[in-house]
Amino acid sequence: MTAQEIRRKYLAFFKERGHRVIPRASLMPQNDPTTLFTGSGMQALIPNLMGAPHPEGKRLTNSQTCLRAQDIEEIGDNRHTTFFEMLGNWSLSDYFKQEQLPWFFEFLIDVLKLDPKRIYITCCSGFPEYGVPKDSVSAKIWQELFTQKGIEAKEVEIGSEDNGYQIGESDGRIFFYDKKNWWSRSGEPATMPIGELGGPDSEVFYRFDNIVHDPKWGQKCHPNCECGRYLELGNSVFMEYLKTKEGFEHLAKHNVDYGGGLERIAAAAIDNPDVFKISLLKPIIDKLEQISSKNYDDHKESMRVIADHLRGATFLAVDGLIPSNKEQGYVMRRLLRRAIRFGFDLGIEQALIKQVVPIVIDLYGSDFPEVAAKADQVKTVLEKEEKIFRQTLRAGIREFGKLTTNGLNGEKVFKLYDTYGFPPELSIEEATKVGLKPDPNWRQQFEAQMEDQRNRSRTATKGEFKGGLADQGEITTEYHTATHLMYRALRMVLGDQVVQRGSNITAERLRFDFSYQDKMTPKQIEEVEKIVNDQIDKDWPVSWRQENTEQALSSGVMGAFGDRYTNKVKVYTVGDPDGENFSREICGGPHVKHTAQLASGGRRFKIIKEESSSAGIRRIKAVLQ
Repeated sequence: MTAQEIRRKYLAFFKERGHRVIPRASLMPQNDPTTLFTGSGMQALIPNLMGAPHPEGKRLTNSQTCLRAQDIEEIGDNRHTTFFEMLGNWSLSDYFKQEQLPWFFEFLIDVLKLDPKRIYITCCSGFPEYGVPKDSVSAKIWQELFTQKGIEAKEVEIGSEDNGYQIGESDGRIFFYDKKNWWSRSGEPATMPIGELGGPDSEVFYRFDNIVHDPKWGQKCHPNCECGRYLELGNSVFMEYLKTKEGFEHLAKHNVDYGGGLERIAAAAIDNPDVFKISLLKPIIDKLEQISSKNYDDHKESMRVIADHLRGATFLAVDGLIPSNKEQGYVMRRLLRRAIRFGFDLGIEQALIKQVVPIVIDLYGSDFPEVAAKADQVKTVLEKEEKIFRQTLRAGIREFGKLTTNGLNGEKVFKLYDTYGFPPELSIEEATKVGLKPDPNWRQQFEAQMEDQRNRSRTATKGEFKGGLADQGEITTEYHTATHLMYRALRMVLGDQVVQRGSNITAERLRFDFSYQDKMTPKQIEEVEKIVNDQIDKDWPVSWRQENTEQALSSGVMGAFGDRYTNKVKVYTVGDPDGENFSREICGGPHVKHTAQLASGGRRFKIIKEESSSAGIRRIKAVLQ
């Protein structure tokens, strides 16, 4: 069964069980201050999991494209990728464990025909100090499911992952871990703030019996071992607790958040631990073998990196991102340039994008129409970046001659790599060509420089990027409403080509990114400020209601670039939704009740900075003061 078939069957399976299929969210989250990219299926649904109603109801399902770029350098093994899809289903105060676990088991065993003897489970061992009991309910459900298949499901107490390497598999089927099987946005119970929601989760693993445990990972193998014998297929989070001063209390209404990696489930379906052999990645590998005349088995790392990175960059381009040296655009540029550099290892020195990206588009175009619709735009953006980078590489070759007059060491190799994107191996190859003997310790010196750069990067980016609302406090809420007013004013002054491309709103100021080619003039800035302040003074009422998406957009309701919406959306109106109004915008909230609240204490709206964010994108910072 192909990955494409698995995706379609999954959505059909849950649609038959009363779930509404919702579109994937953009890879660039609009209202999440915690991350650069959408990194999980539930990320866009956090407000709903926290209690806000969803326009499509209480049962939802989709396949969410995700990107996690924290450890780009680690890509190259058989199961990790920066870009992946999460199959998800959610219960918003509806069904719970008794329905979720049997449904997923049925999908794996009866629909995908996986061998139940290869399925293993982990559950939460509980936290007695917080009054959270062992999740025996989930374990009992799993035991009954395995019994129906004639399989004894022995329980094994593990605790920490470190304990797992001492205890091992122990002929178990259901394994209890502590914090590994607990979910909250803030981690384990001890680190959760008062008022945070969380709950136990149950993970499902597939065991590849043709893989022998490697002791370098630990003395014994267990489901959470990193040796690759066990592959996690999905995780059901049961959000049922609220942290209080006294400990934890049960929520009156609980939720289910299930997410499963499509690529990994597809690897289990073909019983191959290498996810790059599945139908969404193998055609890319086949193309790389063809254009390089090299074999995958001999060049796995290079081909895996290229296949993964070009998938991710393609979807980022579909969602409207452009390579740049800032924030999300920088990650996109890094993905592309790493793919091109690894192409050098394969002897591909031109037209990598032109030859490979159409394969990616073909693989996804049928199930994600926006990929096919934006194919030409995507190829133009990515091919342009390759052209720029190859020019940079040529400059690096010229710099090589200057740098190596007194020899070649790891620091110089790193400079060529960091400044010009020159692959380290290419530096050594060039040195050999001109009869230059590299420092025998160049590799260690280079790695030391790389580690220093990683540490600097982690320090520099910790908390650097924030998107959406930092919190839902009163002042932040006022700035959120001011952003709506400013967005409408920008379109009035600059034209309808202005489209929101991102925002960050805190209690100190608002930040707004929008599409526009030119720097705003002082007169234009003054006009926008005047329009916003005039609307504040009019004391418009602010309200919301659910509306049909197609009708709302056709009537002029504004949205954010790249966002895809369900059949119904939440529309906030500044003014009368059915009469005179200033602004109507798709948004999840929160907002003030009346615009005059923004003028309390004699405050006025003021733009304090207007600057370039990236190519074709401007950024405004503004305050109420």
